[in-house]
Amino acid sequence: MADDTTLEGVKKALEEAPDREFVESVELAINLRDIDLSQPENRIDEEIVLPHGRGKEIKVGVFGSGELALQARDVADTVIEPDRIEDLSDDKREARKLAEEHQFFLAEPSIMPVIGRELGSILGPQGKMPNPITPDDDIEDVVKSLKGTVHVRSGDRRTFHAPVGTVKLEEEEIADNVDTVMRRIIQNLDRREINIASVYVKTTMGPAVRIM
Repeated sequence: MADDTTLEGVKKALEEAPDREFVESVELAINLRDIDLSQPENRIDEEIVLPHGRGKEIKVGVFGSGELALQARDVADTVIEPDRIEDLSDDKREARKLAEEHQFFLAEPSIMPVIGRELGSILGPQGKMPNPITPDDDIEDVVKSLKGTVHVRSGDRRTFHAPVGTVKLEEEEIADNVDTVMRRIIQNLDRREINIASVYVKTTMGPAVRIM
């Protein structure tokens, strides 16, 4: 159950958002304080499963071959076999397009080094280096989980954003997603809530409403 303050903030943000002809995302703007983000170990870099999903279609790509590739074709949005990796490395425009169209990637551990060498310069800065997947993993479950996951990264910025759904979700669902993200972020801060300067919730084009 969502915190009352969070729920009231979400309701206000949705009420004050002007009508749009597209489905707006809902996101958090998080402002940190008293933390040295020039040190990588202090930065936020988390994959968080939202209890009510993203509220929109999320694309997952799989780098794999053989049986994994066959299984992936039924559940993933794109399957990239190993012999295509070098082609993508030579065609940076196509590689960037692939990265932009997918929110997450999975890969066989054996080809992770090749992906890092050939595509790391494109996938890395976007936080989209693949997660390894082994034969023991149920690829359908893994892909389904990722489609409800957000990747939250602060980088070296004290102000950063985190998606928590879309206006298609119910207010209570968005608020529950918000609280889930904030709990995970706070538990990774040295001084917990003290390191939070403020948190706002907003739609893509709407005004920001402070919730913390």
